Amino acid sequence: MKPPFLNNKKTANTKAKTKSKVKTNTNPKSTNKTKQATPIPKRRIRANVEEPPSNPGFFSSLIKYATISLIILLAAGTLLYIKRDQWGISSLINTSHTKEHKPDPHQYTRLKNSLAANRQLLQTQYLAANTASEKQQIINQACGLLEDNLPQMMRCWLGHPWDFNGTATVPGEGKIACGYFVSVIMRDAGFKIDRIRVAQQPSQNIIRTFVNTSNNYEIKTQTPYNQYLQHITQKYEGIHIVGLDKHVAFIVIKNGNMRFIHSGGLLRKVVDEAPDEAYALEHSNYRVISNISRNPQVIRRWLLGESFPTGGTATTNR
Repeated sequence: MKPPFLNNKKTANTKAKTKSKVKTNTNPKSTNKTKQATPIPKRRIRANVEEPPSNPGFFSSLIKYATISLIILLAAGTLLYIKRDQWGISSLINTSHTKEHKPDPHQYTRLKNSLAANRQLLQTQYLAANTASEKQQIINQACGLLEDNLPQMMRCWLGHPWDFNGTATVPGEGKIACGYFVSVIMRDAGFKIDRIRVAQQPSQNIIRTFVNTSNNYEIKTQTPYNQYLQHITQKYEGIHIVGLDKHVAFIVIKNGNMRFIHSGGLLRKVVDEAPDEAYALEHSNYRVISNISRNPQVIRRWLLGESFPTGGTATTNR
């Protein structure tokens, strides 16, 4: 029989070997698990370092700015279209397509001399007429003579430059203001007037130089343009002087068609404008108009070479 202490020693060795086997068998399993499920390494964060913002692509930026530019252009175009008449854009567009004119002093001289000769001939016939009917026929001929020649004389000045202080007397020489344009045409057509004094008058006094009673001119204020056009083209025919807020001009109406002939306006020169081009006429609040060529008293005084006091009889008698 072995001593008890030997049995205990053997038992202890057996237990030690068993534990060793367990550890040996256990370690490979844990190693495999580590290889199969490798933990995700933690992201390192650097202190005081900001990541740069992501830049948008080139095409996305291009589309963005193109869209903004298109919106701005559409808004500007809409505003220009709405304000085209108020800002005179319509007139500029229309006149840009018209033929460029140059003043024609030679034609002007021929027309002036021809008109003077024919006026003298009609004057002789008028003085020789024995009846009122004969005199009236001559007045009618004189009316037609003026309506044929005056617009042609006005158009000899087309393209002549405007200036507020312009006092030109010959097409193509110097510059001419609106009042001087009216006065020089009337003087060269044979109306006995003081050209300089007439040109310096307010527009209503320029008209009263030729027709000195209110029955012979008409004043309209704050009248819508289309309504005014319809009114004068239906009521009037022939050659007229029209006074505006700060302007004076000729209006020629033939067969219901109106032409606005004047010096100045947007183009700053002598122009012959259709109703849709007549910016100065359209945007004036005050309009005073008088028919010159269809007024028998005016035609008779012109035919006989009588003087026309500046501003009219009522003005000179004050």
